[in-house]
Amino acid sequence: MKKEKHLTRNEQYNVYVEAKIPKTKNFPTLIYAFIVGGIICMIGQGISDALMAIWPSMSQEEASAWMLIVLIFLSSFLTALGVYDRIGVFAGAGSIVPITGFSNSITSPAIEFKKEGIIFGTCVKMFSVAGPVIVCGLVISFLTGLIYLFI
Repeated sequence: MKKEKHLTRNEQYNVYVEAKIPKTKNFPTLIYAFIVGGIICMIGQGISDALMAIWPSMSQEEASAWMLIVLIFLSSFLTALGVYDRIGVFAGAGSIVPITGFSNSITSPAIEFKKEGIIFGTCVKMFSVAGPVIVCGLVISFLTGLIYLFI
């Protein structure tokens, strides 16, 4: 007689989830991510070049700072319109080019939880995804600065 293996509740759930997860075609997804990420970077470079062409006295560092501000604004604006989410579905990780993806990760929860009020909705939930990244970055920057100070 064969002994039947009984799955635990967690194992049954894992089997169920595995059956429901949509399967991704890796190769096309990689191509789309590469193309969209490259386009976002090209837009950033175009903004930087345009700023330096309009204001010839602007340094490269100033143009880069303004370009980041424009990309953050555009990313937040497109997130508010729901366009950035569609780009993310198409491009996957390609839409998470550092500054635009970070802006999206702050803007999305802020918009999603605005109905709960300005304090307990928008302000509290805004950093639910990006908060740990900010804290980790600040702590590591502080520690690096301390090491640099004493070396």
